Amino acid sequence: MKITRRALGFIATILMIGISASAWSDTLDTIKQRKKVLIAVDIGAPPYGFLDTQANQAGSDIEAARILAKDLGVELEIVPVSGPNRVPFLLTKKADLVMASFSITDERKKVIDFSEPYGVVPIVVAAPVNAKIKGFGDLAGKTIAVTRGTTSDQELSKGVKGVADVSIVRYEDDATTNTAVATGQQDFLAAAPSVIPAVKKANPSRDIEIKFTMKSFPYGVGLRKDDVALKGWVDAWVKTNLKNGKFNEIYKRHFGMSLPEEMLK
Repeated sequence: MKITRRALGFIATILMIGISASAWSDTLDTIKQRKKVLIAVDIGAPPYGFLDTQANQAGSDIEAARILAKDLGVELEIVPVSGPNRVPFLLTKKADLVMASFSITDERKKVIDFSEPYGVVPIVVAAPVNAKIKGFGDLAGKTIAVTRGTTSDQELSKGVKGVADVSIVRYEDDATTNTAVATGQQDFLAAAPSVIPAVKKANPSRDIEIKFTMKSFPYGVGLRKDDVALKGWVDAWVKTNLKNGKFNEIYKRHFGMSLPEEMLK
């Protein structure tokens, strides 16, 4: 029987669809077969992730990760990451998912996917109480600490373009950034608002306060682009736990405020 070129093309298309569908389901199937999900969390970014007084992993992202593993019916393994290596750990399959105050940005969406947002994080500039800072222009001549590769770094870099004599000191993780400010090595900071209480806790004499908000970002669960089946499951999971109030309960406990009303509808 003669097979036409059109038939061969059709067969090739069907095969490619089959291969793609198999690839899409790989991570979700792997998690279920392994009976364990590997979730990357930044343990040095309170209140999202930190070690409590008993050296146990705690924080809003840790709690959300535990709910995810339980709802998926598998064991949870936390993979510690820092801000700069969240995407590399995901792409190299050191983690199945990332839940690490992971702001959803257009730049990141070029290389990875995100779930529906399950929280929001504003990014701010903080400085000593007596510093007169109301916007980027007031940072002229100042040195500012930030964690490399974070949305705070990106927005600060864009915001100070054209501002004279601004020096940005980039640290490799949030813990090191916080320490630099807490110990007085740096006075100015670009970060999430949650960093300010952490700095004051480390050094109560530091009179750091929020000066202005650079931008606010929703954050979601980070996934690889080919994990379509897993993304579908995670999106449904996020919607369920927003609707039943679990995420809002976690957010209020750690941030002292409710999630935006539009997220809870």
